[in-house]
Amino acid sequence: MDFHGIDLNLLVAFDALMNERNVTRAATQVGVSQPAMSAALSRLRTLLGDPLFLRSAEGLIPTPRARDLAEPIAQALRQIEQTLVDKPRFDPAQTSLTFNLGLSEYPAFVLLPTLLAAMEQAAPGVTITVHAYNDRDTAVDLLDAGEIDVAIGIVPTKSDPRILHRPILHDEFVTIVSKRHPAARRGMDLKTYLTLQHVLASPEGDRHGLVDQALAQLGERRTLALTLPQMFAIPGIVARTRLSATLMKRVALNTAVGRELVAFAPPVALPAIRFDLIWHRRGDSHPAQVWLREFIAGHAATL
Repeated sequence: MDFHGIDLNLLVAFDALMNERNVTRAATQVGVSQPAMSAALSRLRTLLGDPLFLRSAEGLIPTPRARDLAEPIAQALRQIEQTLVDKPRFDPAQTSLTFNLGLSEYPAFVLLPTLLAAMEQAAPGVTITVHAYNDRDTAVDLLDAGEIDVAIGIVPTKSDPRILHRPILHDEFVTIVSKRHPAARRGMDLKTYLTLQHVLASPEGDRHGLVDQALAQLGERRTLALTLPQMFAIPGIVARTRLSATLMKRVALNTAVGRELVAFAPPVALPAIRFDLIWHRRGDSHPAQVWLREFIAGHAATL
Protein backbone atom coordinates (compact mmCIF):
# COMPACT_ATOMS: atom_id res chain seq x y z
CA MET A 1 0.00 0.00 0.00
CA ASP A 2 1.43 3.35 -1.06
CA PHE A 3 0.45 6.73 0.41
CA HIS A 4 2.09 9.87 -1.02
CA GLY A 5 5.18 7.87 -1.90
CA ILE A 6 5.46 6.24 1.54
CA ASP A 7 5.21 2.46 1.64
CA LEU A 8 3.05 1.72 4.68
CA ASN A 9 4.73 -1.67 5.01
CA LEU A 10 7.76 0.28 6.18
CA LEU A 11 5.70 1.50 9.14
CA VAL A 12 4.80 -2.09 9.96
CA ALA A 13 8.50 -2.92 9.89
CA PHE A 14 9.29 0.07 12.11
CA ASP A 15 6.67 -0.99 14.66
CA ALA A 16 8.06 -4.53 14.72
CA LEU A 17 11.60 -3.24 15.22
CA MET A 18 10.43 -1.07 18.12
CA ASN A 19 8.68 -4.06 19.68
CA GLU A 20 11.46 -6.60 19.24
CA ARG A 21 14.70 -4.52 19.19
CA ASN A 22 16.11 -7.29 16.99
CA VAL A 23 16.07 -7.54 13.18
CA THR A 24 15.60 -11.32 13.07
CA ARG A 25 12.74 -11.37 15.58
CA ALA A 26 11.10 -8.37 13.91
CA ALA A 27 11.26 -10.18 10.58
CA THR A 28 9.59 -13.23 12.15
CA GLN A 29 6.84 -11.05 13.66
CA VAL A 30 6.07 -9.44 10.29
CA GLY A 31 6.51 -12.64 8.29
CA VAL A 32 9.41 -11.60 6.07
CA SER A 33 13.02 -12.68 5.73
CA GLN A 34 15.83 -11.16 7.77
CA PRO A 35 17.40 -9.53 4.66
CA ALA A 36 14.01 -8.02 3.78
CA MET A 37 13.72 -6.52 7.26
CA SER A 38 17.27 -5.15 7.03
CA ALA A 39 16.39 -3.60 3.66
CA ALA A 40 13.24 -2.06 5.17
CA LEU A 41 15.32 -0.54 7.96
CA SER A 42 17.72 0.92 5.40
CA ARG A 43 14.82 2.47 3.47
CA LEU A 44 13.36 3.90 6.69
CA ARG A 45 16.68 5.51 7.56
CA THR A 46 16.86 7.13 4.13
CA LEU A 47 13.22 8.22 4.18
CA LEU A 48 13.38 9.76 7.66
CA GLY A 49 16.96 11.02 7.59
CA ASP A 50 17.78 9.35 10.91
CA PRO A 51 19.59 6.11 11.88
CA LEU A 52 16.50 5.21 14.00
CA PHE A 53 18.18 2.20 15.69
CA LEU A 54 21.75 1.82 16.94
CA ARG A 55 23.31 -1.58 17.50
CA SER A 56 24.47 -2.57 20.99
CA ALA A 57 25.25 -5.74 22.93
CA GLU A 58 21.67 -5.69 24.25
CA GLY A 59 20.08 -5.35 20.81
CA LEU A 60 18.85 -2.36 18.82
CA ILE A 61 18.58 0.90 20.76
CA PRO A 62 16.06 3.42 19.32
CA THR A 63 17.21 6.97 18.72
CA PRO A 64 15.22 9.91 20.14
CA ARG A 65 13.60 10.34 16.73
CA ALA A 66 12.48 6.70 16.74
CA ARG A 67 11.04 7.04 20.26
CA ASP A 68 9.07 10.11 19.17
CA LEU A 69 7.60 8.20 16.23
CA ALA A 70 6.87 4.94 18.09
CA GLU A 71 3.51 5.70 19.69
CA PRO A 72 1.93 7.68 16.80
CA ILE A 73 2.88 4.96 14.31
CA ALA A 74 1.65 2.17 16.60
CA GLN A 75 -1.69 3.94 17.09
CA ALA A 76 -2.08 4.54 13.35
CA LEU A 77 -1.42 0.88 12.57
CA ARG A 78 -3.90 -0.25 15.23
CA GLN A 79 -6.54 2.04 13.73
CA ILE A 80 -5.93 0.63 10.26
CA GLU A 81 -6.07 -2.91 11.61
CA GLN A 82 -9.31 -2.28 13.50
CA THR A 83 -10.85 -0.68 10.41
CA LEU A 84 -9.82 -3.29 7.84
CA VAL A 85 -9.58 -6.55 9.75
CA ASP A 86 -12.63 -8.30 11.17
CA LYS A 87 -11.17 -9.93 14.26
CA PRO A 88 -12.68 -13.24 15.34
CA ARG A 89 -14.69 -13.13 18.57
CA PHE A 90 -13.00 -14.80 21.53
CA ASP A 91 -15.30 -17.08 23.52
CA PRO A 92 -13.55 -18.14 26.75
CA ALA A 93 -16.21 -20.74 27.54
CA GLN A 94 -15.54 -22.57 24.26
CA THR A 95 -11.78 -22.14 23.86
CA SER A 96 -9.00 -24.61 24.57
CA LEU A 97 -5.60 -23.00 24.97
CA THR A 98 -2.75 -22.32 27.40
CA PHE A 99 -1.85 -18.93 28.80
CA ASN A 100 1.63 -18.31 30.17
CA LEU A 101 1.81 -16.03 33.22
CA GLY A 102 4.93 -14.49 34.69
CA LEU A 103 4.44 -14.07 38.43
CA SER A 104 6.53 -12.72 41.23
CA GLU A 105 5.94 -14.52 44.52
CA TYR A 106 3.46 -12.02 45.97
CA PRO A 107 0.75 -12.31 43.24
CA ALA A 108 1.36 -16.06 43.10
CA PHE A 109 0.39 -16.20 46.79
CA VAL A 110 -2.30 -13.52 46.94
CA LEU A 111 -3.97 -13.65 43.53
CA LEU A 112 -3.34 -16.99 41.82
CA PRO A 113 -5.48 -19.39 43.94
CA THR A 114 -8.72 -17.43 43.63
CA LEU A 115 -7.93 -16.39 40.05
CA LEU A 116 -7.67 -20.03 38.99
CA ALA A 117 -10.91 -20.89 40.77
CA ALA A 118 -12.71 -18.08 38.92
CA MET A 119 -11.12 -19.03 35.59
CA GLU A 120 -12.16 -22.64 36.06
CA GLN A 121 -15.77 -21.44 35.92
CA ALA A 122 -15.40 -18.84 33.15
CA ALA A 123 -13.02 -20.73 30.84
CA PRO A 124 -12.88 -24.45 31.70
CA GLY A 125 -10.78 -25.26 28.63
CA VAL A 126 -8.01 -22.83 29.53
CA THR A 127 -4.84 -24.05 31.22
CA ILE A 128 -2.20 -21.90 32.90
CA THR A 129 1.58 -22.24 32.95
CA VAL A 130 3.35 -20.07 35.54
CA HIS A 131 6.87 -18.74 35.06
CA ALA A 132 8.30 -17.45 38.35
CA TYR A 133 10.66 -14.50 38.53
CA ASN A 134 12.08 -12.25 41.26
CA ASP A 135 13.90 -9.43 39.45
CA ARG A 136 11.27 -7.01 38.11
CA ASP A 137 13.18 -6.49 34.85
CA THR A 138 13.12 -10.24 34.12
CA ALA A 139 9.48 -9.74 33.15
CA VAL A 140 10.63 -7.69 30.15
CA ASP A 141 13.00 -10.45 29.04
CA LEU A 142 10.23 -13.07 29.31
CA LEU A 143 7.81 -10.89 27.34
CA ASP A 144 10.41 -10.06 24.68
CA ALA A 145 11.17 -13.76 24.23
CA GLY A 146 7.47 -14.61 23.92
CA GLU A 147 7.69 -16.99 26.89
CA ILE A 148 4.79 -15.33 28.72
CA ASP A 149 1.59 -13.58 27.70
CA VAL A 150 1.42 -11.28 30.73
CA ALA A 151 3.34 -10.67 33.93
CA ILE A 152 2.11 -9.52 37.32
CA GLY A 153 4.61 -7.77 39.55
CA ILE A 154 6.40 -4.53 40.32
CA VAL A 155 6.67 -2.39 37.19
CA PRO A 156 10.09 -2.68 35.43
CA THR A 157 12.73 -0.11 36.32
CA LYS A 158 12.91 1.36 32.80
CA SER A 159 9.90 2.50 30.80
CA ASP A 160 9.75 1.35 27.19
CA PRO A 161 7.04 1.90 24.55
CA ARG A 162 6.92 -1.80 23.67
CA ILE A 163 6.10 -2.81 27.27
CA LEU A 164 2.66 -1.79 28.53
CA HIS A 165 1.32 -1.98 32.07
CA ARG A 166 -1.58 -1.04 34.33
CA PRO A 167 -1.91 -1.18 38.14
CA ILE A 168 -4.20 -3.90 39.48
CA LEU A 169 -3.19 -4.45 43.13
CA HIS A 170 -1.99 -2.35 46.05
CA ASP A 171 -0.88 -3.41 49.51
CA GLU A 172 0.42 -1.71 52.61
CA PHE A 173 2.91 -2.68 55.27
CA VAL A 174 2.05 -3.84 58.77
CA THR A 175 4.26 -4.77 61.71
CA ILE A 176 3.40 -8.14 63.27
CA VAL A 177 4.20 -9.84 66.57
CA SER A 178 2.86 -12.95 68.23
CA LYS A 179 -0.27 -12.54 70.34
CA ARG A 180 1.87 -13.75 73.26
CA HIS A 181 4.50 -11.03 72.76
CA PRO A 182 4.49 -8.23 75.40
CA ALA A 183 4.32 -5.67 72.58
CA ALA A 184 0.96 -7.11 71.54
CA ARG A 185 -0.53 -5.54 74.66
CA ARG A 186 1.56 -2.36 74.82
CA GLY A 187 1.03 -1.15 71.27
CA MET A 188 3.67 -0.19 68.72
CA ASP A 189 5.45 3.14 68.90
CA LEU A 190 8.94 3.84 67.60
CA LYS A 191 10.57 3.32 71.00
CA THR A 192 8.97 -0.13 71.35
CA TYR A 193 9.76 -0.96 67.73
CA LEU A 194 13.47 -0.31 68.24
CA THR A 195 13.61 -2.69 71.21
CA LEU A 196 12.38 -5.63 69.11
CA GLN A 197 14.32 -8.30 67.25
CA HIS A 198 13.29 -8.15 63.59
CA VAL A 199 12.98 -10.46 60.59
CA LEU A 200 13.71 -9.16 57.07
CA ALA A 201 12.73 -10.73 53.73
CA SER A 202 15.47 -9.98 51.20
CA PRO A 203 15.77 -12.05 47.99
CA GLU A 204 19.26 -10.64 47.36
CA GLY A 205 20.43 -11.14 50.94
CA ASP A 206 20.70 -7.38 51.51
CA ARG A 207 20.27 -6.50 55.19
CA HIS A 208 18.93 -3.03 54.45
CA GLY A 209 15.28 -2.88 53.38
CA LEU A 210 12.65 -0.14 53.05
CA VAL A 211 12.18 -0.02 56.82
CA ASP A 212 15.90 0.43 57.38
CA GLN A 213 15.97 3.26 54.84
CA ALA A 214 13.09 5.01 56.63
CA LEU A 215 14.76 4.54 60.02
CA ALA A 216 18.07 5.86 58.69
CA GLN A 217 16.33 9.11 57.77
CA LEU A 218 15.39 9.40 61.45
CA GLY A 219 18.91 8.55 62.57
CA GLU A 220 17.77 5.19 63.96
CA ARG A 221 18.58 1.52 63.38
CA ARG A 222 16.75 -1.68 64.20
CA THR A 223 18.20 -5.04 65.20
CA LEU A 224 17.89 -7.76 62.58
CA ALA A 225 17.84 -11.23 64.06
CA LEU A 226 16.99 -13.11 60.85
CA THR A 227 17.18 -12.46 57.10
CA LEU A 228 15.28 -14.72 54.68
CA PRO A 229 15.21 -14.83 50.85
CA GLN A 230 11.39 -14.85 50.76
CA MET A 231 8.55 -13.56 52.90
CA PHE A 232 6.04 -16.38 53.20
CA ALA A 233 7.71 -18.28 56.04
CA ILE A 234 7.85 -15.15 58.17
CA PRO A 235 4.31 -15.16 59.69
CA GLY A 236 4.81 -18.71 60.99
CA ILE A 237 8.19 -17.78 62.46
CA VAL A 238 6.81 -14.66 64.17
CA ALA A 239 3.82 -16.56 65.55
CA ARG A 240 6.11 -18.99 67.37
CA THR A 241 8.91 -16.68 68.53
CA ARG A 242 9.50 -13.29 70.12
CA LEU A 243 10.60 -11.89 66.77
CA SER A 244 8.82 -9.12 64.88
CA ALA A 245 8.48 -8.42 61.16
CA THR A 246 7.23 -5.63 58.92
CA LEU A 247 5.80 -6.96 55.69
CA MET A 248 2.83 -6.62 53.35
CA LYS A 249 -0.55 -6.91 55.03
CA ARG A 250 -2.04 -9.65 52.85
CA VAL A 251 1.02 -11.86 53.37
CA ALA A 252 1.05 -11.18 57.11
CA LEU A 253 -2.57 -12.01 57.81
CA ASN A 254 -3.81 -14.35 55.03
CA THR A 255 -1.99 -17.35 56.45
CA ALA A 256 -2.83 -20.34 58.62
CA VAL A 257 -1.30 -18.55 61.63
CA GLY A 258 -3.05 -15.23 61.03
CA ARG A 259 -5.15 -15.62 64.19
CA GLU A 260 -1.96 -16.01 66.26
CA LEU A 261 -0.62 -12.60 65.20
CA VAL A 262 -1.28 -8.99 66.11
CA ALA A 263 -0.71 -6.38 63.43
CA PHE A 264 0.14 -2.69 63.92
CA ALA A 265 0.74 0.23 61.61
CA PRO A 266 4.53 0.60 61.36
CA PRO A 267 5.89 3.50 63.42
CA VAL A 268 7.72 4.84 60.33
CA ALA A 269 6.27 6.08 57.05
CA LEU A 270 6.40 3.38 54.37
CA PRO A 271 5.05 3.60 50.80
CA ALA A 272 2.17 1.48 49.56
CA ILE A 273 3.35 -1.22 47.16
CA ARG A 274 1.77 -1.41 43.70
CA PHE A 275 1.61 -4.48 41.51
CA ASP A 276 0.99 -4.09 37.78
CA LEU A 277 -0.29 -6.20 34.95
CA ILE A 278 2.51 -6.05 32.36
CA TRP A 279 2.34 -7.11 28.71
CA HIS A 280 4.08 -6.70 25.36
CA ARG A 281 2.69 -4.35 22.73
CA ARG A 282 2.65 -7.17 20.19
CA GLY A 283 -0.23 -8.79 22.10
CA ASP A 284 -2.07 -5.58 22.93
CA SER A 285 -5.01 -6.15 20.57
CA HIS A 286 -5.03 -9.97 20.41
CA PRO A 287 -8.60 -10.99 21.42
CA ALA A 288 -7.56 -13.84 23.71
CA GLN A 289 -4.93 -11.76 25.47
CA VAL A 290 -7.28 -8.79 25.80
CA TRP A 291 -9.76 -11.13 27.52
CA LEU A 292 -7.02 -12.55 29.78
CA ARG A 293 -5.87 -9.11 30.91
CA GLU A 294 -9.40 -7.89 31.59
CA PHE A 295 -10.23 -11.08 33.47
CA ILE A 296 -7.16 -10.78 35.69
CA ALA A 297 -7.70 -7.06 36.34
CA GLY A 298 -11.39 -7.57 37.10
CA HIS A 299 -10.64 -10.38 39.53
CA ALA A 300 -7.89 -8.41 41.23
CA ALA A 301 -10.33 -5.56 41.80
CA THR A 302 -12.49 -7.89 43.93
CA LEU A 303 -9.73 -8.66 46.43
